[in-house]
Amino acid sequence: MPTISFGDRDLLRGKLVTPGWYRVKIESVGEAPAKQSEKGPSTNYPVEGTIIFNGDTGDKEFAGVPLDWNFNSKAIGFAVGFLQAFGVEVKAGTKFDLASAAGRELDVFVENGEYQGRMLNRVNHKYRAPREDVHAA
Repeated sequence: MPTISFGDRDLLRGKLVTPGWYRVKIESVGEAPAKQSEKGPSTNYPVEGTIIFNGDTGDKEFAGVPLDWNFNSKAIGFAVGFLQAFGVEVKAGTKFDLASAAGRELDVFVENGEYQGRMLNRVNHKYRAPREDVHAA
């Protein structure tokens, strides 16, 4: 008989957050081949993060909620704001190690969206440097 168990992160994965700015700790940034398309091969850069608190108010109602999003090599321009939130000056021809974001914090705007008939949290590539005047309440 198959047995399963859940951790706190697993139970919070489906929790829908109120749209807004959230301080997020980046857990990891990976790299994997994307599904082959008619436009040719590409690479996905999956990002895993965890909400620490509301980036405007410091409220911890959604602390611990995991967020996952993705950059793709064919639309890598969406990573510019992500890097700039860490103070990186993005210039053409310069290489960046996305994995170096792991362990760092930034503010991410989280929206709600629908996917296959269910509501979920969505990171639609809006980032900012953490506000110095906001701390966990």
